[in-house]
Amino acid sequence: MVQHTMASLAEKMQHIDFAMLSTHTEDGHIGARPMSNNQDVAHGGDSYYFTTEDTLMVRDIERDPRVSLSFHGKSGLFGQRPLFIALEGRADLIRDRALFEEHWNPDLELWFENGADTPGLVMIHVHAERAHYWDGQDEGELEIDVMH
Repeated sequence: MVQHTMASLAEKMQHIDFAMLSTHTEDGHIGARPMSNNQDVAHGGDSYYFTTEDTLMVRDIERDPRVSLSFHGKSGLFGQRPLFIALEGRADLIRDRALFEEHWNPDLELWFENGADTPGLVMIHVHAERAHYWDGQDEGELEIDVMH
C-alpha cells in the first residue's frame, strides 16, 4: 500500500509538466486550462504558473482565488501504475519581476519571448491546501497545514 505525504506528492508533481488549472468563472461555472508548472513545486505542494494579465483566468482568480489543479502521471517501480493528483488551494497573482526571476525557467520563452520582461506577465502562485491522490489502487487525502 502506498501512503503519500505532501512532500512525496510534490516530488511527483515536479515530474508531471502539465496540470489542468481550474477556476470559478463569473457565472458560477468551472473554467479549466492546461498550465505548465515548469518543475517548480515546493515541498508543501505550492506551485507556480505564468500567464498574462489579459486572460479570463486572471480575472477569475481576482474575483475568487479558490482554484484546483489536476495532475495525471505514472507511478511505481517501472512507471506502470497510473497516478492522479487532485489539489485544491488558493491562488495569488504575483506581478513582481524579481519573483518572476526566482521562478523563471528558460523553457518558458516558448510562450513568453521577452522572458520575465514580457509586458503584462503575471505569475500564479497556488498555495496547496488539500490533496487527494490515486496511485494505482491506493488512494489517500491530505489536508495541508496552511499558515498563510
